[in-house]
Amino acid sequence: MGSKNHRIHQVRNVFIVIASVILLSANNVDGKKDIAPKSQGAEYAAINCRAHSASLTEFGGVGDGKTLNTKAFQDAIKHLSQFESQGGSELIVPPGKWLTSSFNLTSHFTLFLHKDAVLLASEVETDWEVIAPLPSYGVGRDTTEGRYISLIFGTNLTDVVITGENGTIDGQGRIWWDKFKKNEIKHTRPYLIEIMFSTDIQISNITLVNSPNWNVHPIYSSNIIIQGITILSDLHSKNTDGINPDSCSNIRIEDCYIESGDDCVAVKSGWDQYGIAFGMPTKQLIVRRLTCISPTSAMIALGSEMSGGIEDVRVEDITAINTESAVRIKTAPGRGAYVKDIYVRGMTLNTMNWVFWITGNYGQHPDNKTDLNAIPVVENINYQNVVAKNVSIAARLDGIPGHQFKGICISNVSIEMAPSATPPIWNCTDEVAGMTTSVTPPPCPQLAAQGPPACKFVTDKLPIENVKLKMCPVPTGGTAPGAQPPTPSASAPTAFRGVASTLPGGKAPSAAPEAPSVASVENSPLPAPGLNAPLAAPGLNAPLGAPAN
Repeated sequence: MGSKNHRIHQVRNVFIVIASVILLSANNVDGKKDIAPKSQGAEYAAINCRAHSASLTEFGGVGDGKTLNTKAFQDAIKHLSQFESQGGSELIVPPGKWLTSSFNLTSHFTLFLHKDAVLLASEVETDWEVIAPLPSYGVGRDTTEGRYISLIFGTNLTDVVITGENGTIDGQGRIWWDKFKKNEIKHTRPYLIEIMFSTDIQISNITLVNSPNWNVHPIYSSNIIIQGITILSDLHSKNTDGINPDSCSNIRIEDCYIESGDDCVAVKSGWDQYGIAFGMPTKQLIVRRLTCISPTSAMIALGSEMSGGIEDVRVEDITAINTESAVRIKTAPGRGAYVKDIYVRGMTLNTMNWVFWITGNYGQHPDNKTDLNAIPVVENINYQNVVAKNVSIAARLDGIPGHQFKGICISNVSIEMAPSATPPIWNCTDEVAGMTTSVTPPPCPQLAAQGPPACKFVTDKLPIENVKLKMCPVPTGGTAPGAQPPTPSASAPTAFRGVASTLPGGKAPSAAPEAPSVASVENSPLPAPGLNAPLAAPGLNAPLGAPAN
């Protein structure tokens, strides 16, 4: 065990170095600009530049790692919110260690972390407000009670950016992990970042470490770019998922490095009867150039909470090392809905328990009200161009008795088994059906080998792929209230110009003068709470009706 852990740490250190080099030389969408600013006059990539800026220190912030700065964050953002319709604003977090509990963001706003800035989440449980469970989940995930609000939180927002020079957000999660293991948690542990009922969101060029629970959780939102972030969790920590798009549409996740005690990316859309009633799928998602280490979970999981549906997911050019499985589908009777139209190509895998894993018996449920006759549909699942080494089992594929998972296609796959691997190399039940082309070692009979053509991969682009980021001046300090908006670089295309997206219910958000959404989430309006007001999740019968699929 000691030698294995030593090898794991060697591999981890090599990939941290590689990832750091990649992130330091990270490109914007066009590959023309260095995102990490290094000198005065440098620029950073964002969906929109801001007219007004302020430093946290102007509102009493103290970066000594001991002083609680929650009020400073809240006061700063409240002040800057007045510029929503005047070119927007940005809050600069300068070098230092900034202890804080939760604070809420505002629209047309950028939170910018200096490279030597560290946000430290408070370890005092009473510093965290308790809010209602998510309506598509019905209950908390750690307990059936409410949940602690996330460290960085926002709801009913438009045009929000969290970025910087690879500054750090440290959740100081160990105290939460220990309490969870001892069953001393009264409410669901907080996430690091959660943005809900919002549109036009960017999270980029930051490092997240030691989250108490999930790291990044966009939910009930659209038009989302998550780019160039690093997530580091203790590999034995519980539920520290990396990025979890949940009942969202039009999402781009790219160029991220994640070490997790759970799934590196988990695609979700609600839990059992609560997710079915809420009825908001996750769709139009692309994940590319992701590197993952997760010895006990998946590089990308679809589910298991998928009761609003998951469709049109595209995955390309991803790498996993010492990870339990690659792109895994998790569902069960009671989930309902569907996982369909999944396209995966270009996986490089090293040291895996499974390459392909689809399971129809992932049986965790929120309560005893689950209808086990709500059977999920799994169909049109495509994998191609896979190279895997040191693998224990090539595949574990099982559906739901009497409800076959259909249209599974696997092509151009080379799997090198570990010396310790024992039969069966492929483990399939009759509840799965599909085909394979050019796969070694030979697959199970349920996936009959056929000649060309290879599995499908969509050729059209998602709207979010066409969004180009502007190049904005790196903020160096506060600006006077009458300051003019910075001028983007001439070579930088406009992002989200003419945004026409809507919040749930068809309610148009207040947009910046140049602002378009490339997709919409149509649901009933939810009144936005004040900047620091608690979020009251509506009941299932509130006007949050499911959008048409």
